[in-house]
Amino acid sequence: MASSSTSSKYAKHRRIGEDEEEEEEAEEELERFDDFTIASSWERFISEIEAICCQWLADGPKILMKKGAESVPSFKNLYVVKRELKHGKRVYCMEYHFMNSSKGKHSYWDDDTHSMQISFGVNEFLIIAPLSASGVVLDDPESTKLLSSVAIALSNCGGNWPAFVLVHDPSRKAYIGIQNLGTVFTRRFEADRIGSQVPIRLMHLEGLHELFLSKFVLSSTDFPTKVKVNFSMKLTYRTPEYDNDNEEISISGATESIAESEVASHPKKQWDDDCSWAEWYSAEDPVKGFELTAIWGERVFEETLEMAEVENASSFDADSWLLHPVVSPYMVDDSIGKFVGFASQIQLLVKAFESSTEAQFLEDFVAADTSGQDSSKSTVTVPPPSIIDRVMKDLFNDEVGNSNHVEEENKYGRAMKGAPSDSLFAQFCLHALWFGNCNIRAIAVLWIDFVREIRWCWEESEQLPRMKSTSSIDLSTCLIHQKLHMVAICIERKKSLSREKGTDHAHEDGTLNSANKIRKGSAGVVPSMMLLNTFQEMHVPYTQDARLMTEDMHEERLHAAEAFGNAVGLSGQLERDVLSSDMSAFKAANPDAVFEDFIRWHSPGDWVSEDKADDYSGWPPKGKLSQRMSEHGNMWRKIWNDAPALPVSEQRSLLDPIREGEKVLHYLETLRPHQLLEQMVCTAFKSSADILNRTTYGDFKLMKTKMDQLYATIASTLKSLQGKTEISDLSGDLKRLCQVFEHIEKLLILAGSVHRKLSDAPRLSQAIFVDYFNYYLPKMGTSLESVCYEKEFTAKEKVGMHERDAVSNLFPPPTANQSWRKVLSMGNLLNGHEPIQREIVFSVIERISNGHYSSPTPLCTDGHIETHRMYISGTSNDLWVALSVTSWD
Repeated sequence: MASSSTSSKYAKHRRIGEDEEEEEEAEEELERFDDFTIASSWERFISEIEAICCQWLADGPKILMKKGAESVPSFKNLYVVKRELKHGKRVYCMEYHFMNSSKGKHSYWDDDTHSMQISFGVNEFLIIAPLSASGVVLDDPESTKLLSSVAIALSNCGGNWPAFVLVHDPSRKAYIGIQNLGTVFTRRFEADRIGSQVPIRLMHLEGLHELFLSKFVLSSTDFPTKVKVNFSMKLTYRTPEYDNDNEEISISGATESIAESEVASHPKKQWDDDCSWAEWYSAEDPVKGFELTAIWGERVFEETLEMAEVENASSFDADSWLLHPVVSPYMVDDSIGKFVGFASQIQLLVKAFESSTEAQFLEDFVAADTSGQDSSKSTVTVPPPSIIDRVMKDLFNDEVGNSNHVEEENKYGRAMKGAPSDSLFAQFCLHALWFGNCNIRAIAVLWIDFVREIRWCWEESEQLPRMKSTSSIDLSTCLIHQKLHMVAICIERKKSLSREKGTDHAHEDGTLNSANKIRKGSAGVVPSMMLLNTFQEMHVPYTQDARLMTEDMHEERLHAAEAFGNAVGLSGQLERDVLSSDMSAFKAANPDAVFEDFIRWHSPGDWVSEDKADDYSGWPPKGKLSQRMSEHGNMWRKIWNDAPALPVSEQRSLLDPIREGEKVLHYLETLRPHQLLEQMVCTAFKSSADILNRTTYGDFKLMKTKMDQLYATIASTLKSLQGKTEISDLSGDLKRLCQVFEHIEKLLILAGSVHRKLSDAPRLSQAIFVDYFNYYLPKMGTSLESVCYEKEFTAKEKVGMHERDAVSNLFPPPTANQSWRKVLSMGNLLNGHEPIQREIVFSVIERISNGHYSSPTPLCTDGHIETHRMYISGTSNDLWVALSVTSWD
């Protein structure tokens, strides 16, 4: 019994083991089963692309823009949305480019056209590429698979967008693409570039036309005799650069025996030699040249020979010309040191002004052993004495003479407390801007030498150059200019005192009147006025000029009046010498005159006439003195009684030239540094603006408005400087003013350059300036920070038919030296210059109703379809071709 039970137990365990083995085999069979309902990774990739495209299609351009679609740089009407996709180990980026509004049928030559749009004749498009360093698919199978994935996804979601993949090396700009046009037509795209050794045949229109025709047939011998090909062309010309070699050859070829000194005396002429700022610096020409675009609208040709005629045709036959100025990079780059002009130098002067309070006297900045100045002097330099002598010679040049230039002053100019731009102090300030690096030490050295020269002119009675020695002192100018004007007048008066008396007053010889009294100093008879007592003619006397006073002298006079407490009384007292001189001269010219006669001539308002009221015309005339002149103890009558009868030649001068001249020199020699720098800053701003304002730029109204705004801004900013505000409080305002000044200076130089280059086409030059002004306007803030403004200036202005001759003059025929160095390889010459780029579009359009492309599909309702299209962009060194072919599936 035991054995039987044991055997049955073993049998049971064996059956259980066999069942387990059968279950394992069944599971293995299930694992080997292929379930085709599960999508592969490639299908999932297509599905992901499809989902993204469906979402973009459903949203449309307006919603996509609201969701944050980015504007493509340099294009106004092109936007892009991006999504990242993953397939295996690769990560791809798919971009959808679309427009807010559709373009016209033949608007692909517009500047607002993307290279993909003009190359393949599309409006919106997809580009997919891997997220790698180059962004290029180098593997042909992978690129084909990638393009097929996008095509399938677009077909599934009903999208008709063209899709492109960039292949090969990035420099080749090679693309493959596809577009589903419904269920019948498919358009395929391909583009590639020849970077060197372009066949000569493809340099000319005939060869390019044959290249396009070769896409229809198997061999060149099978070309159809006549195929209607639509043709459009865009040529871009660039004005030639200045030929330095030619200049040198022409100089050396003139004569072989020219001395080196003679060659040095004929330096190369700069573009701005006759501009107002050329005396102080030579500006880089902001307009490096012009690019002329000549466009031939769409034409239809049937034979290749017709291409030769187009190639030999004149550029004047083009349908339209567009002109674009090539602007120098420094015009948009506002980094420090990029632009050197008045603004950059004034900024250095402002820094010197900030440091002017570090010492009490200018000599402290010059002395080598001054305490506390060693650290600052190690960073500043002073030009050698030879440079200082050269500056002094220019400032005190005897040939300059007096400053009699009357310039057209801006209406805001007098609000600036500076010196006239042609005056001696203004010239000093302008020289100081370029003296060394315009540091405080260099300015101190220059000023000390300047005052030393003023002292020499004073002691030697030499006339001050660039200064008037007559007329009254203009109190609207800065104080230093007023003082120099006073010195110039005092030098002239001092020279007069050294001459013999009567030499300059020969006209004052005495004459006898009817009463045998000597008349002296008469300048002539007063019309229709007689003396009251004697009925003799009244004579006008020669009088001394009014007392000359500078601004600080007027302030001293006002403070003195306040100290006395009776401003009116003191004012009369201070005017006593002038009034006494006039009365003495009147008595000498009119010996029989009375006080009432003097009042009638000198102050008619104080004589109350009664003749008209009574219709009285007899003699003596009826009238009386005014109430203030009739008062007892009147000061005028007292002065009249005390004044002797002396002509001007015998009077003591109201101005003591020796005393006043020495006072001015003492002021100049003891002037505090911050007082000097304050007036230099004001004068430098005003003089620089005046010099720039003389620039000839035609009728550019925007430029005129900006110059007026600059004057107003300078005047308002410098008014705070004249208000004795702390230097530290004005530092930021002055630096911002320098920034504004630099923007206006750049614009004005550009305006002058454009005007002189297109002086025969004023409308065109003004339109080009307006385009650049509107482009540059965002930079013209008052911020001290550099503005990041990477947008390029691409505006082009249409050239009128009557302006083409003026524009063609920008392309002078090449010289012999230029001709042998350049081998022409393209046609369409403009004054002997070939285009730098030629763009062509060939296309063939067929009717759908007949022929190979006939189809009942309602996709194309206009009855025509573009079967072949080729875009060609070529220069003398490379050629890029983009082809699109529509096929019937």
